[in-house]
Amino acid sequence: MAKVAFLGLGVMGSPMAGHLAKKGHAVTVYNRTAAKAEAWVAEHGGARADTPREAARDAEIVFACVGNDDDLRGVVLGEDGAFAGMQRGAVFVDHTTASAEVARELAAEADSHGLGFVDAPVSGGQAGAENGVLTVMCGGEAATYARVEAVIGAYARACRLMGPAGSGQLTKMVNQICIAGLVQGLSEGVHFAKRAGLDVEAVLDVISKGAAGSWQMENRGRSMNEGRFDFGFAVDWMRKDLGILLDEARRNGASLPVSALVDQFYAEVQRMGGSRWDTSSLIARLER
Repeated sequence: MAKVAFLGLGVMGSPMAGHLAKKGHAVTVYNRTAAKAEAWVAEHGGARADTPREAARDAEIVFACVGNDDDLRGVVLGEDGAFAGMQRGAVFVDHTTASAEVARELAAEADSHGLGFVDAPVSGGQAGAENGVLTVMCGGEAATYARVEAVIGAYARACRLMGPAGSGQLTKMVNQICIAGLVQGLSEGVHFAKRAGLDVEAVLDVISKGAAGSWQMENRGRSMNEGRFDFGFAVDWMRKDLGILLDEARRNGASLPVSALVDQFYAEVQRMGGSRWDTSSLIARLER
């Protein structure tokens, strides 16, 4: 069992850290809002720290799952950052969905401190985190990845090294590109079925068995039909992710017309008051 730290106890980080504790790892947690860390320790045991540096002290692996590039730099760099507390040879694993640019930046900084770094964004949402069945896409050195793969397995059903630093984040961008188009297509399909007077649930049941079937259809089709969006992966988070990948596309020259369009559709949902709705709420803009 490993001595680990976990920085960031949001809807993803809290259950992920919980799985590490259940597997018997010694976990020290840090959260910007101390009350969340105190509640986590009360439920799972372990210890909490007042700064990322304190949490990282003596840890073999330091995990993080925070909001964005700036939040990540905030818990990693500086006098109270995790890198300042980590011992040489320890590994930092970042589960934040962030830019490939910041992953490369922090990997280089980690190397200068004698530390390992793996960018490891996840897919599977809150339910995947709670059930320990996330998909983890990693970037970094093969030897460093090999040291953390089994520990990540505490909350992952799939974990794979995709290439050097930044490759995990780039793979997560591909994941979000594919989801954006799928959700928009499903939204239009459900909307069309309603307008055509069809039994929507029957339609979804039969077409889910064919080429149109997808995770989104199986898990979100019925709730979309019912207009329920108060759960799951929030629109605000999806817009953050789409912004990251559209910025990357401008750098590498990729053409992403559907992703750019769906990003604007999500902006409409935000203006409708749906910032915290599930991403399946794209259908709401069609049914105003």
